[in-house]
Amino acid sequence: MAELIAIDLLVIDDFALEPMTREESRDVYQLFVERTGRAATVVTSNRDTAEWLTTFDDTMLAQSAIDRFQNAAYDLVIEGESYRSRLKPTIDKAGPPPERPVEKKPVHPRQKRQR
Repeated sequence: MAELIAIDLLVIDDFALEPMTREESRDVYQLFVERTGRAATVVTSNRDTAEWLTTFDDTMLAQSAIDRFQNAAYDLVIEGESYRSRLKPTIDKAGPPPERPVEKKPVHPRQKRQR
């Protein structure tokens, strides 16, 4: 917990997807309280912040944690099609699969940057 509180930028991805236990709820509350006004925190979620309340074990703790977090936060809502679907490979775009495995030569990381 001390490391999470001290880090300059904390990114929490896919927050509030599942209900939290009492201990997890307390940890998230403590994390939000300690980081508020001290360090940057980015939280991504497929849920609206109003829905986060139901994922905490304790509603009062949830309300306090979310209020603290939202007080100094920017709320960026992105609507539309998932970006992941655009990255999904398809046979139509890629053509038929090769008849035998394609051999790739390993490239040194420094050579990748020079390209």
